[in-house]
Amino acid sequence: MKPPASTPLPAGFTIRLDRRTRCLDGGTALLGGSPGRLLFLAPAARRLLTEDVLVVRDAGGAALARRLLDADLANPVPDRLPGPPTPAEVTVVVPVRDRPEGLRRLLAAVTGVASVIVVDDGSRDPGGCREVAGSAGATLLRHRMPKGPAAARNTGLALAATDFVAFLDSDVVPEPGWLIPLLAHLSDSTVALVAPRIVGLSLAIHPSWLTRYEGLRSALDLGPDAAPVRPRSRVAYVPSAALVVRRTAVGWGFAEDMPVAEDVELGLRLHAAGWRMRYEPAVRVAHEHRAELVDWWARKAFYGTGAAPLAVTHPGSVPPAVLAPWTAAACLLVAWQRPRALLAATGVTALATFRLRRTVGRLRHPGRVAMWLAGRGLLGAAGQCAALLTRHWWPLTVLACLVSRRVRRAALVAALAEGVIDWSTHRPEPDQPGLDPLRYLLAHRLDDLGYGAGLWWGALRRRTPAPLLPMITGRPGRWPKRHDC
Repeated sequence: MKPPASTPLPAGFTIRLDRRTRCLDGGTALLGGSPGRLLFLAPAARRLLTEDVLVVRDAGGAALARRLLDADLANPVPDRLPGPPTPAEVTVVVPVRDRPEGLRRLLAAVTGVASVIVVDDGSRDPGGCREVAGSAGATLLRHRMPKGPAAARNTGLALAATDFVAFLDSDVVPEPGWLIPLLAHLSDSTVALVAPRIVGLSLAIHPSWLTRYEGLRSALDLGPDAAPVRPRSRVAYVPSAALVVRRTAVGWGFAEDMPVAEDVELGLRLHAAGWRMRYEPAVRVAHEHRAELVDWWARKAFYGTGAAPLAVTHPGSVPPAVLAPWTAAACLLVAWQRPRALLAATGVTALATFRLRRTVGRLRHPGRVAMWLAGRGLLGAAGQCAALLTRHWWPLTVLACLVSRRVRRAALVAALAEGVIDWSTHRPEPDQPGLDPLRYLLAHRLDDLGYGAGLWWGALRRRTPAPLLPMITGRPGRWPKRHDC
């Protein structure tokens, strides 16, 4: 089902500029978003923003709020969104297999909803899950043989009688009050899916350096900043460990032929149909990460195998890197490690900066902004190229290192520099234990080796190079996109 066409945001809907949005020229222009945008505001639009906050009161405010949200320049304020659904309008669906204690822990944290449906996906000992579900007053459905978590969720979805469904895996525990802020986003009738932040639970159960790393760098944790969910953006997917969906939007549910990445596929399908999705990190759901090294590494490889079917089903949706032509050229020239190549990379960057200056020419200090944009673009591209060497293409990197001293130097610099920068950008929160750089770097490189191994195995099995090919997009001097409002 497609979303309602051109539905305005309701009166009282409140948004706040994203913390990374830069206000330029006294608030006459906004720069930010993913992908980047430069938005020039007319005087009437500027008057609607009060201390970076906009409250929808009329059609003009609703149109501006929608533009800022879609441009990833602002985010909804969950406790100031009018007319949200209530928990009593939500069915919770829990897929489970042989995890009765985890199920007990989860069901104890889920209260106030219309109903809870537990789907036992072929447990070897069904009695444990049956007892836990019965004592919690949940409805229990059972697959005689395991069909996978996607099929288990779909079984529960088909039985749900409410307009909204929350999916929770049996290895998560939502924090108190988790559901109301997520439901607030669904007061916008064009939003099909909302996801919380997934944080670590394992430190309390399995304290180790590996669970510390997962607490800082889990693939399920998408960070502390709210964002729209859409392909090739800062938040390109959300995990199905915890989701709230609009039942009419998701239709038949998850792709049952995908044992992994079925959550990413659902998001791609909703995006293609025109629905909006939101990531709300103010809500936290704790996940019991894997604590054993072999099991943890195998899971990383398993995640990597999901890229190939996604690349085949949704072409261009999951490239390993997205680069502008000039940043790709500059990075290649730097990697060549020759003085003339470095000089050429400087020339390419200078030309791109000049063209960017033309794009932002209406600003008071276009040269300064263009240099900042060029530097940001180059650093981002360098990070993606380092990830290609150490994560997505590491089998090729290893082979090339055997015959090329230049590649060995590039791989060493990439592995160390990217790892240290990644460690510095994933600092622990005040109540969270950290991890020293050495063990973090070791875990990070093992993480990359696991994902990359799964990525190549999936590509070979599907006989497609699609998930290994970076995307070259845009034209020099055309970033960011420029709009008037």
